[in-house]
Amino acid sequence: MKIVLATSNPGKLKEFQALSLAAPDLELVLAPEGFNPEETGSTFIENALLKAREAAKLCHLPAIADDSGLTVEAMGGRPGIHSARYCPGSDADRRQKLLQELKDVPVGKRQAAFVCAVAFVDSNGEELFTCEQHWPGNISLSEVGSNGFGFDPVFIPLEQEITAAQMEPKAKNELSHRGQAWRRFLNHLATQQSRPI
Repeated sequence: MKIVLATSNPGKLKEFQALSLAAPDLELVLAPEGFNPEETGSTFIENALLKAREAAKLCHLPAIADDSGLTVEAMGGRPGIHSARYCPGSDADRRQKLLQELKDVPVGKRQAAFVCAVAFVDSNGEELFTCEQHWPGNISLSEVGSNGFGFDPVFIPLEQEITAAQMEPKAKNELSHRGQAWRRFLNHLATQQSRPI
């Protein structure tokens, strides 16, 4: 089954392909270069649906999208759906802004969670499946680790003593918000194989 992954980022395609090794009949393809629909939704799921529908419209294929971000309790749930636009610049700039904003928040009060929403639509943009998964943890006092991307170097998963950026990719995929959401999608696909999309 060929499905458009609603991103033009080859790195994200590679990550989702690794998560899909248990589904050999699934062929993921990238959206056209420059694919970057405006994310006007007020929730992760709304934004995932916006991206999936735009990809389906462009490619005339079923499409899947994810929308993810970091929520921090001490910041009232920010940056949330605005994680990628939390501040101008690079991932490193966003991590530094986060640590600066939390500089007076003590250990024990730095609870956070990564959130990932997945939306799957048919070639006409009709919603077939959505889900949202959370990966709870805490924000570290400084950046540690070089694996992963985004806020991984400042996120310590619950019951772990290392950041997400220090984890081996396979171990991270077992626990992460994105891994959880993708497995739910694959389970959905497995139960719907007889339905045309």
